Amino acid sequence: MASWSQLVPFGGVVLLGAMSPGPDFAVVLRHAATSGRRAGTATALGITAGILVWSVVAAFGVAGVLAASAVAFTAVKLAGAAYLVFLGAKALLAARRGGELAVGAAGASVTAAQAFREGLLCNVLNPKCAVFFVALLPQFLPAHPSLADTVLISLVPVLLTALWFGVVANVVGGLRRLFAVPRVRRTLDALTGALLIALGVRLAAQARSLT
Repeated sequence: MASWSQLVPFGGVVLLGAMSPGPDFAVVLRHAATSGRRAGTATALGITAGILVWSVVAAFGVAGVLAASAVAFTAVKLAGAAYLVFLGAKALLAARRGGELAVGAAGASVTAAQAFREGLLCNVLNPKCAVFFVALLPQFLPAHPSLADTVLISLVPVLLTALWFGVVANVVGGLRRLFAVPRVRRTLDALTGALLIALGVRLAAQARSLT
């Protein structure tokens, strides 16, 4: 059975990865700020579902195929990059409209289902997650892992990701009145849109590495 001496360092690395600014953080921030805690939490759950997919397939060796295959990696990478650019363009369009749709008005908010889907796709279409887990997870598994070891080590990133982004969604969602101010809303849309597009372009240009 995996010991605490393996789980704690693994959890620390995963938590640091989750807390680093990236597309997951950007989509949670935007949905929580513009659509409230429920949408932010749904986005966090979508990201968590994506982490579950990557951690399980990495634990069972499937993610290694993606990380090792140039064709598969490139296909997922370009799809993920295109999706980030799409999300970024939507945010920039909202900023250009000048915030005429106040938060809570028809069409201004996303549903929980839409937020969950965006969080899931944002994470699943990021092949860097596959490379991350392929490089990291085996280092913390016992030499001859049992099924229980594999399940346990796979659940650690899922729980920590849900915890971190759940906190982000609730804290930012609690400030929703501030983000309802048109000027603040426009600034948020512009910043998150530019960030998502930049991350999409960066993802498209990256090779199969952890940097």
